[in-house]
Amino acid sequence: MKINSKLAKAIESKDFILTAEYLPVAGTDCAMIDSAASALGDSLLAVNVADNHYGVAVSSLAASVALLKSGFEPVFQIVTRDRNRIALQSDLLGAASLGIKNVLCLSGYHQTLTGSPESANVYDIDSIQLVAAVRKMRDEGVLLDGTKIEGEFSMLIGAAANPYLTPLELNIIRLAKKVEAGADFIQTQAVFGIEAFDKWLDAAVSEGITEKTAILAGIMPLESAAEAEKLRETYTDMYISDELIERLKAAGDEKAQKKEGLAVCAETIKKVKEMSGVRGIHILSGGKEAVVSELLTASGL
Repeated sequence: MKINSKLAKAIESKDFILTAEYLPVAGTDCAMIDSAASALGDSLLAVNVADNHYGVAVSSLAASVALLKSGFEPVFQIVTRDRNRIALQSDLLGAASLGIKNVLCLSGYHQTLTGSPESANVYDIDSIQLVAAVRKMRDEGVLLDGTKIEGEFSMLIGAAANPYLTPLELNIIRLAKKVEAGADFIQTQAVFGIEAFDKWLDAAVSEGITEKTAILAGIMPLESAAEAEKLRETYTDMYISDELIERLKAAGDEKAQKKEGLAVCAETIKKVKEMSGVRGIHILSGGKEAVVSELLTASGL
């Protein structure tokens, strides 16, 4: 089934792609979503809507619909941490029925890294199995148990990758499995170390993976050295070097560090854009949507 989304068309036409994220909050005021949408600007092709990223928030499904009404093309995120296969398929059907055409399939951060560490996890299926399930729903028009889907289910499928997980060989095997399962695009975690990212990308190119899927490099603007240190301490798989932290500290006060953080990102974007195998940039704003427009301006995008 042909996928009629802007993101799908851009991938097919080999355009350079710009996406960003929106992190819903624990609230019911739709004006907050409208305000965040306005802050993102109009340069983005699509906007990811996080699924209870740091803890309980308005659902990705509801926020995706709100963004759709605001004129943005959402990428509905769905994590396997919180749902079994019944709930996952139900939410996917609901998303399709509401006009959502892109989905990012994730395992989700472990609940101990969220505001609800006491929660029980589910993980009935993993993110690779979820990718395969969505493809089955789309390409075969049936649920996992063979039940026929009534109506159209057309969804572009995405997955995430961490370029810094070692050993590299196993990292690439996992990436290849996601693509084989049906991932049309891959959004990476934040790129801070260019050399390590380049090695991962070269391996993906050598295995022919970049010919089968669109790689979007994650870019995260850091506002301060303190933020960088906290992120590195909390998310141990996030590659943030001592050199980067020292560079932010050396910039001076809080305002100067934020400016330096944008400069680092602009430099990273420039380098990443030149790499063979990269199809676009995905901006990880961490809930600070206003920084997206600032970064796009600073980087000339």
